[in-house]
Amino acid sequence: MHPINPVAAVCHANPYPYYNSLLKGAALVFDEQLKLWVASRAAVVHDVLDNPHCAVRPGAEQVPKALAGSSAGEIFSRLIRMNEGPAHTRPKFALQQALGTLDIASAKIKTRELGTALATTYGLLKSSALTAWIADIPTYVVADLLGFGHAELPQLALWMADFVRCLSPLSTSEQLAAASGAAQTLLLRFRQLIQTAAVHKSGLLSRIQQEATLVGWDNLDSILANLIGLLSQTYEATAGLIGNSIVALLTLPHLQDRLRNDPGQVDAMVQEVCRFDSPVQNTRRFVMQATTVANVTLQAGDTILLVLAAAGRDEHANYQPNEFILERTDHRLFGFGHGRHSCPGQNLAFAIASAAIQSILAMPVSLDAKNIHWTYRPSANGRFPLFTNNHQHA
Repeated sequence: MHPINPVAAVCHANPYPYYNSLLKGAALVFDEQLKLWVASRAAVVHDVLDNPHCAVRPGAEQVPKALAGSSAGEIFSRLIRMNEGPAHTRPKFALQQALGTLDIASAKIKTRELGTALATTYGLLKSSALTAWIADIPTYVVADLLGFGHAELPQLALWMADFVRCLSPLSTSEQLAAASGAAQTLLLRFRQLIQTAAVHKSGLLSRIQQEATLVGWDNLDSILANLIGLLSQTYEATAGLIGNSIVALLTLPHLQDRLRNDPGQVDAMVQEVCRFDSPVQNTRRFVMQATTVANVTLQAGDTILLVLAAAGRDEHANYQPNEFILERTDHRLFGFGHGRHSCPGQNLAFAIASAAIQSILAMPVSLDAKNIHWTYRPSANGRFPLFTNNHQHA
């Protein structure tokens, strides 16, 4: 049964037949239930992401009402991915430059080390404690790269889990309160960490500070907020990519055997998962002044839902789009954004996800769909599988 709309599709067991029906429909269609325009074709999604009159936040609500006046709201207001103009471009360039200096091979080694350690912590070798393992690996790796001590990583992951809930419109009042408390603690801990970054001159945090100085990004509160933002994006998108990669291993015939026999293909597999079953299924853009999209005139105040997961399945963007092709070399990916709002941490996300999958394939863990059940975490845009043993589900 098809989901009722493209937001409900995010958590559907198999939303892709529905996305295919969207691709066969109008280039831009108004959804009466959601009260917004829906774009699913790759060309239209690309055009909207490039359109200077389409912003990441509505002009009259730069911070969601539910977060206004809270510590979480203060962080949200300073995130580069939620801003335009100088508040976006200079900080993003600094992060791109700093992340571009990372030794990806070393990040993969660190991921495998932490993945193995967490497997022991969660008893992954004896049970399907996959969800906690998947959620924590990216946070542990990026926090380690930033300079946090190993003893702090478990608590940091708990704070981050609380904080990211404020980014969802589905959050309850209790979750929002917990997120605000976590935001205060994270700000304090990052402030303490940044004071010691000079001691680790080759560390990621020190490099971010150096690049920030070069571009004139001197607002400490903004830098702190975006360090937390880097971790929150890692928690959401990278963990989702790892989870969806495991779903691929569980459901696609012979994929596990191919990758166990040739671990060098895991990088290609993760890239294809990002296209085939994107961890970020949709995003929104808000029209700031009258503009034309797909021959439709839109007015200031209109909202467009960009169905990124459908765009990745558009035959005009990727050949044989509904086939999982490990050898595909010319992916057009949409899940990590495009243009001025492309994710600066995309390469790191792919490296962490790839190393995590290599790690679990090297363990004596049974990845058998007969024994593992999964549903999807409630979300308006992120696709994150929640795994249990079948006997737990029963």
